[in-house]
Amino acid sequence: MRTPGFVVIFWRDMLRFVRFRTLLLSSLVQPALWMAFFGIAMSANFNLLTAEIPVPSGLNEVNYLTFMSAGVIAMTTLFTSLYGGITLLFDKNWGLLREVFASPLRRTDIIIGIGLSVVVKSVLQALIILGFGILLGVQYFPGYSPSEVAVAVAGIILFVTVFALGFVFLSSAISITMESPEGLQGVITLLTMPIFFASNALYPIEAFPDVLMVISAYNPLTFLVNGLRYFAIGDSFFALGKMYSYGAVEVVTSLTGLVVFTVLMFSIALWRFRRAVVT
Repeated sequence: MRTPGFVVIFWRDMLRFVRFRTLLLSSLVQPALWMAFFGIAMSANFNLLTAEIPVPSGLNEVNYLTFMSAGVIAMTTLFTSLYGGITLLFDKNWGLLREVFASPLRRTDIIIGIGLSVVVKSVLQALIILGFGILLGVQYFPGYSPSEVAVAVAGIILFVTVFALGFVFLSSAISITMESPEGLQGVITLLTMPIFFASNALYPIEAFPDVLMVISAYNPLTFLVNGLRYFAIGDSFFALGKMYSYGAVEVVTSLTGLVVFTVLMFSIALWRFRRAVVT
């Protein structure tokens, strides 16, 4: 039985990920460090500032560490997926991609294989953050039964998967176009800052200026954070002096927005790969 082409690309990238111990360790430890240092420090300040705000009756109050933990998962997934395509650029510069293009592999196999490897890395990092967050006292899955926890974790994995695919497809399209790693890193940095800070990952977006609020509402990172908070914290809670409520409509809308974004990014990546000439 012939192994599908995308499995070959996926397995090669995963082997490289596992064998480079420094990369493996840093990618797994970095999210935990964000939670341990940034999360705890910011949580202490925000909890102090909002301590006098009364909590409406019947609502579950969550601390800032719990609130921003979804943002840490989203941020980690964003960085991992945007840098996922850089392996294509290295292969291109080292002449390996020329050999891959000359092989019977379809170019869609290359895109999908890289995408699946990034999904595995992103899901693994998300699960590590969830586990480490529980050790730090993050209030995940409040009052959930074991079956509800299983459904919630599956929902988190679904959102992380779709989001990671969308941004690794974007990264692949950029990587196949660029000629130098420095140029790619500059583009990624340029993309990361507005995507991350123009979202609800670390703070509410209601105080944003009108234009920025519209941008945030359609930001794929905001869609991801909405889904993560719904599954990890609940459909309604109180944080930072504000009530948050996520219904089925909001969650389905966020997932649909991510799916549309991912399909669009795959189309762009496929277009760039079909036009790419590697010498």
